[in-house]
Amino acid sequence: MKLTYYGQSCVSFDFNGTKVLIDPFISYNPLASAIDVSEIHADYIFLSHGHQDHVADMAAIQKQSDSTVCAIVETAAWVRKQGVADDKVIEYNIGGTLNLPFGKVKMVYAAHTNSTPDGQYGGFPVGYVFFVEGKTIYFAGDTALTMEMKLLERYQIDLALLPIGGHYTMDAEDAVIAADFINCKHIVGIHYDSFPPITIDKEATMHLFENAGLNLELPKVGESIEF
Repeated sequence: MKLTYYGQSCVSFDFNGTKVLIDPFISYNPLASAIDVSEIHADYIFLSHGHQDHVADMAAIQKQSDSTVCAIVETAAWVRKQGVADDKVIEYNIGGTLNLPFGKVKMVYAAHTNSTPDGQYGGFPVGYVFFVEGKTIYFAGDTALTMEMKLLERYQIDLALLPIGGHYTMDAEDAVIAADFINCKHIVGIHYDSFPPITIDKEATMHLFENAGLNLELPKVGESIEF
């Protein structure tokens, strides 16, 4: 399996040939200027919530890929308003699990806010747990540290994508606690450095995780990780 980081919280998974894209925000991210959105294709797009820095390139990528878009009910309604056909939208809700050709995807709680770019209520913000060929991956989305994360420990998570930028989400210190709550040692940092309020000291952050016995990866924009 392969993960490719596109900046902010946008990542793509290659699940043995099935392309799964999460929170597509590329063309408006100054750190992702070298990425050509027209070359990104996805079989599935998952949205954690409707804020602009998580959905800006959804419509363009969906159209060029004929992707299926998965989101919580209210955010899914906004997706349809962007011209995505009903049969290309899967709406579900917290606690629900999709059984898809590449594996299962459970929608889980995130502590944040959610509105769509047109200012409408977007439902709850969410995270996702992917169960794919014996591996479990947690994408936390935009979230504060929350005790709800302790419920995920039972899934024996192999890889967790956690926000570390602070200001709008939990910071690195809270992410270390989150890693303990979910009992996962392999962390990929997301939601940092794109804008001044969420800029981090990478060296200090790496040391923080190392001192806690955790493996933190901060891939460059466009870089891929095999796992």
